[in-house]
Amino acid sequence: MSEAAALSQRHRQLGLTDHEYELIVEKLEREPNEVELAVFSLMWSEHCAYKHSKLLLRTLPTEGPAVLMGPGENAGAVDVGGGLAVAFKVESHNHPSAVEPFQGAATGVGGILRDVFAVGARPIATLDSLRFGELDSSRSRYLLDRAVAGIGHYGNSVGVATVGGEIYFERPYEHNCLVNAMCLGIAPRERLTRSAAAGVGNHLVLLGALTGRDGIGGASVLASAELAEDEDKRPSVQIGDPFEEKKLLECCLELLDRGLLESLQDLGAAGLTSSSSEMASKGAVGVDIEVDRVPLREPGMEPFEVMISESQERMLCVVEPGRLDEVLALCERWEVRATPIGTVTDTRRLRVFAGGEIVGDMPVTALVDECPLYELEPEAPAEPIYPAPRPRVDPLHIPADQQLLELL
Repeated sequence: MSEAAALSQRHRQLGLTDHEYELIVEKLEREPNEVELAVFSLMWSEHCAYKHSKLLLRTLPTEGPAVLMGPGENAGAVDVGGGLAVAFKVESHNHPSAVEPFQGAATGVGGILRDVFAVGARPIATLDSLRFGELDSSRSRYLLDRAVAGIGHYGNSVGVATVGGEIYFERPYEHNCLVNAMCLGIAPRERLTRSAAAGVGNHLVLLGALTGRDGIGGASVLASAELAEDEDKRPSVQIGDPFEEKKLLECCLELLDRGLLESLQDLGAAGLTSSSSEMASKGAVGVDIEVDRVPLREPGMEPFEVMISESQERMLCVVEPGRLDEVLALCERWEVRATPIGTVTDTRRLRVFAGGEIVGDMPVTALVDECPLYELEPEAPAEPIYPAPRPRVDPLHIPADQQLLELL
């Protein structure tokens, strides 16, 4: 079997259907190489593309007189008066928490903190919603103890307290625990920042931690024979460093306060792949990434690994050339690693360079906007195992924004 033919079969191991693979070939007008296949497999995954849920999500209300940022940004934001905005983000980290509950839950908290300060808001509180199996199960008790410890460890280390949450124990969650984390932040309205890349010729600067093989997991089917022999090099759960995150948080907020950034984006699921392509899509531009410039934690990483690594505590920002030196100096003062790794272009393509050669070249719109969407057949809901929570109604009828500000 030829190398191209063998690669064409790996799409199934990466979660792509035969139909989706055919669409990728059609959009590229050729077979994808290993970098492009890795990038498409993540950008067209449920985690990034919401291909089985986006049609349902589009039926929900997303606009209102107080909504400043809706779906599509790192976090939502609403106007609460007095020149202030409150940002919210809720995110699940279910599978990682089932594999390694401490780090899975901890990095879930880290991710939503970054989403909130990516829009220019200072995180001030976290909450969580947890589902585990019955407590007569030793595994459920283990998952509960470690996940709660991970949530508290990360938030406390950064200095953001967990102020509330909810938890249920039912047998259906024995093998599928749910760990949902929420962060709330506050910002002056004028500091709210969007993630769209802009300005052809501007620098893409990677901030924060070194890049390792965290979270690559199943993409190891694309590795070279030498690296494929050592699966331990590809942990499926990310490892968090909350002290690095604290420095990154303060550094990013000061960069925004000084007006030094054109845009800012968290590196979460799919790492550089999703952050760079989504920024390019929102700005209707292209981006060039030079993976050789990315500071690595582990030697010998392949280009596709660098692009899809989910190493934590990293941000990507767009910086005008005339402000680059000031950005780098401020990052050095905060002891935050800052490395120019690419540029904004007018190509509307994500191009990946390694060793001076193009190793990946993909249309941004195909990656971000053209994943096929699926309409699920409706089914009658199951009878709830436990009664729905009954929210307490404030009898004083104080406006919600006033209540929130008083609480904050």
